[in-house]
Amino acid sequence: MTTTYAAVDQTAKPIPLSRLIRVELRKLVDTRAGFWLIASMGLISVVIMVVMLITTGNSTDNGDGAGFADFFGIMNTPTGFLLPVMAILLVTSEWSQRGALITFTMEPRRERIVVAKLVASLVAALAAVAFALIVGAIGNVIVGAAYGDPNGSWSFPAAGLTGAVILQITGLLLGFGFAALFLNTPAAIVAYFVLPNAIGLVLELVPALRDHHVGDWISTSTSSGPLMSDSWPTGAEWAHFLVAHAIWIGIPITLGIYRILRSEVK
Repeated sequence: MTTTYAAVDQTAKPIPLSRLIRVELRKLVDTRAGFWLIASMGLISVVIMVVMLITTGNSTDNGDGAGFADFFGIMNTPTGFLLPVMAILLVTSEWSQRGALITFTMEPRRERIVVAKLVASLVAALAAVAFALIVGAIGNVIVGAAYGDPNGSWSFPAAGLTGAVILQITGLLLGFGFAALFLNTPAAIVAYFVLPNAIGLVLELVPALRDHHVGDWISTSTSSGPLMSDSWPTGAEWAHFLVAHAIWIGIPITLGIYRILRSEVK
């Protein structure tokens, strides 16, 4: 019997990482929570586009117009708000619903599951940017046909697209880190939405810290501001962004991955 088991172990082939990634991508959408999050993002985007189309008429009378960059920027709002929640659910749902027992039985090497979840989250971030580009283009065509110049401009700086991609990715990684750290959906969601903003607010309320611009190096919301504009951030602004996100992504995700690799599956 011992010889038989050894032969089976030696001939067993590992599950390809590409298959694990496909499974994790499916988990993003085939649960009830994932489906309604995606549906909500689509519905909110459509509502926002309709509101923009209605209000653009008044802006045109004042000499202003709406272009592709405006539609793209506003379309990133619902996805940037809800996609990190999807990343949180991707990590925590297995632990709260005992799916981790099945997952780690099929693939005992937990680090490969973590990598698959990370890659799936990054793919979702890029898909969100592509969705914003498509919906923004549709809105821009409609507004250009309905109202004419100065609406419908296709001017779109590379800095705006680059900033959107970076912010989507960092937002997902931030949610992923808190999810891995707590392995609990409510705790991870509260931590994601409350902790960075609360600490950033405290840093702004303390005069000594505010005067020395400590918040620029720690607050993710403050450091992300320059990436939301159409111009490239300065060297100092890039430094603020990298340091703040290294703190809020690096620490939770490192401790969280260690916890996933070491925690007992119940």
